Parts: sequence; C-alpha cells; structure tokens
Amino acid sequence: MSKKAIVWIRDDLRTKDNPALSFATKNHAVVSALYIYNQDEFDNKREAQKWWLAKSLENFKNDLFKYNISLEILIGKEIDIISKIKSKDDISIYWNKIYEPLQKEKELKISNYLKKEKINHNYFKGNILIEYQEVIKDDGSPFKVFTPFWKNAEQKYLNKTPSNPLNLKKLEKLELIFKKNVDLKNILPKKNWYRKFEKYWEPSELEAIKSSNEFIKNKITKYGETRDFPNIEGTSKISPYLKHGQISVETIWRLCAEIKNKGKGYRKYVNELGWREFSHSLINNFPEMLKGNLRKEFDQFPWVENSKHLSAWKKGMTGYPIVDAGMRELYETGWMHNRLRMVVASFLIKHLRIHWKEGEKYFRNCLVDFNEANNVAQWQWVAGSGADAAPYFRIFNPILQGEKFDKDGEYTIKWVPELEKFPKKYLHKPWELEKKYQEEVNIIIGKDYPSPIVNHETARKSALDAFKSLKKYKLLFNFSFKIDTIF
Repeated sequence: MSKKAIVWIRDDLRTKDNPALSFATKNHAVVSALYIYNQDEFDNKREAQKWWLAKSLENFKNDLFKYNISLEILIGKEIDIISKIKSKDDISIYWNKIYEPLQKEKELKISNYLKKEKINHNYFKGNILIEYQEVIKDDGSPFKVFTPFWKNAEQKYLNKTPSNPLNLKKLEKLELIFKKNVDLKNILPKKNWYRKFEKYWEPSELEAIKSSNEFIKNKITKYGETRDFPNIEGTSKISPYLKHGQISVETIWRLCAEIKNKGKGYRKYVNELGWREFSHSLINNFPEMLKGNLRKEFDQFPWVENSKHLSAWKKGMTGYPIVDAGMRELYETGWMHNRLRMVVASFLIKHLRIHWKEGEKYFRNCLVDFNEANNVAQWQWVAGSGADAAPYFRIFNPILQGEKFDKDGEYTIKWVPELEKFPKKYLHKPWELEKKYQEEVNIIIGKDYPSPIVNHETARKSALDAFKSLKKYKLLFNFSFKIDTIF
C-alpha cells in the first residue's frame, strides 16, 4: 500500500466517525484532506452556505492539524483536480459517499478515472444510517410512503446495537501533497449580509458535538411537546452540522440509543432522522423529483406568476405576521423553525399559488442547513406533489397558526418588532384593529406595516378551485371534505 493518501472531503467536515479519514490514518504515513470548492455549485445558488463552509473549513483545518493531517483547499472542478494525480505518484484516494444524483455522477467519473490509471482508491458509507438500496419492499421496489419505509429500516438495521465510534490515528508528520491552498475569503459571499449569522452560529465539529449532547441529554424528552412552538428552544438546531458532516448521524443515533427512558420525545426525534433517510431514498430512486413534480398530475396545475407577491414573501412583508416572522428569521439567521417552514411554504404555494420551485430555490440560497434531499422532499410534501405528501387542500391558516403556536407573540414580535405595541388579540390579524387604536400605538397598517397582500378566505377558495381543475382529481374528490379548523 502507498505511503501517502488523499481523502476527498465534502460534506464530512469532522474527525470523529469519519470512515474515510479513519481508514486513511490507520493505513498510511501521510494523509492530506482535500476540499475542492466548485463555484458552479454555490454561486447564486447556495450563498448562505458559503459563509458556513468558509468558517467550517477554517475550524476543520485546525482540528486536522492536531492529527498532523493537512487540509488543502482548491477551487475548480473535482475531476480536473483529482485527474492531476497519476499512478506514478503512488498515492491512494478515499472518500465518503454523498447520496445526491449529481454527486454520485461525479464519484463515478472520478472512480472510472482512478481505475483507468490504476490508482488505489476506495469509498465508504456516507452520512446516513442505512444505504437506501437496502430499504425496499418485498418485491424490490422503493417505498413512497414514510411509515413502512422507516419500519423496514428499523427492522433491518436500526434496532441493532450502534457501531463503535471511529477515531483517527495521529500521524508522525504533516505534509502537503498539492502544495496549494485557497484563501478562504475567496469562498465568502460578495455581499456581507451573512455577517449577521455570526451572532447565531459557530460552525465547528466541537459545537456540533456540544449542541447534540445538550439537546439529547436535556431537551429530547420534551421534544414532542415543544418542537412546534418557535418561541421555545425546543428543537435541536443540529441540521446545519449534519448537512456539512460536522457530526455524523451515527453519532446522534448512538447518543439517542443511550437514553434509558425512550418516551414520546425520543420517538418524535428519531422519526425526524427517519424522514432525512426517507428523503435521500426518494431522490435516489426518483431523481426526476429534483426538477419537477413526483406526482405528474401536478404538471397541469395552474400556478401563478406574480413577482410582487414573491418579493413580498421573500422580504417578510406579506401582511401576515407569523409568515413574515419566519421569512425574516430565515434572512437574519440562515435558519427557520420547522413549524414556520411549513407555514411559509403553504402560504407561498396555496395563498399565492406560486410554484413550489420558487420557494425551494430561495430556501436553497438562504438556508445554512440546505440539504438537497430534505429541501425538495419537504417542498413537494407541502405542495401535495411529492411522496407521502400532505393533501393539497390542507391549507394552513396563517392567523390560526400564529394564534396556536405563538399565542403570546414572543416569536412574532422578535422578528416583526413593528407590532410590539399591538394588543395580543390583534397581533396575528393586525388589520382588524380599528384605525384610531392603530394611531394610538403609532403603527398604521398599510403604511408602517403592510396590509395582507391576499385575503385568506379568497386565496383559500382560489387554491381549492385550482386544485379542482386537475382532471384526475375531479374523480378522486368531491370536495365535501371538512377542513380541519387549524388550517
């Protein structure tokens, strides 16, 4: 076996439970971690993640240094850079898999090149609990419904004792292989709006482990009761760390398995891990959903193009306080509470009837935890066009959502401070407060805060009428159903 090894790093910026890195340090005297920054994947697409990536690479470099492992950062296309390695160099190459169609194509191209050049290489399971190919129906077909998928996954693998953590071996010396390194400033977005993120996040492996331990030890038991309330720190906020691989899902699973009293909170949280697995299975078995509706009947849906409404939604200026609070939280922090993700998505798709692709694209650009599988699966879930999706006629009422999940307005006022002096009774429907009382609190609806850009009842009716227009659904629904009062 060669003396030197390169570990191709992507969404695995960690030293703990990193299969490729662990293998390399145990079998080679010199190991270089290589991150290739492909601008085509980030520019004008994933701007928020540029900041997270730059900060993470800086911290990861310091973590690797403790093991005498170099981190080399280059800009370009992956195949162009890796193909500079020749068989005469006597260097082995390893990586952890990524379960996204585009990344799989890159891995195949690189693997084929390495085979052709007779360069020793290997790859390892990526940051998921179980390979999606292993979770299938008895007839060999993939699941489209979450519950049987997750039940199958747990029976096959997840009920087993978690694997032991993988550690790195400290090497005797540090050595650069490419002898080049990009200034991390070249990765940061050109606009400095991301500066605000620094108040809310520390993108490091250490923080990932700390946050996970804190949540699982102190918060998970109440997760089932608190996760829907954005004013409560009831969620884990581990998603950005999971996306960038600063903690492995195996580590989280191991921590969960150590919980003695596995109650409702534990089950709810583990199911969220399950949805992550399910989403990766979906985009691999049905890659067409990355570009369009999984349920092709929605291809005929009469979407509306309205740039003013789309802009108001992005800016958090729809006139519906709970919607605007969620969108402002997103732009300020690069993250949004899960309940609010559903609320704002439903509003865009059903109140404004704007294509879910517009929302998916905006989230991709603004979320520090953007995950291709999760993002597209969740947007199509809300739209009703995906797998195991919510019915299209499930239309969230933004007023009732605010009153139910932010009754006292703590979350809403934090992000929509214009309404701080509004009576709580009118906080989620401020346009109903009489003009003279608006004047008393010095906030005039339509001037200091926008009037609703659409009427809820009118928009709801238009959405249902649009849904009825789908020929296939005329046969499936007579629309005599009762809409739940929370919607």
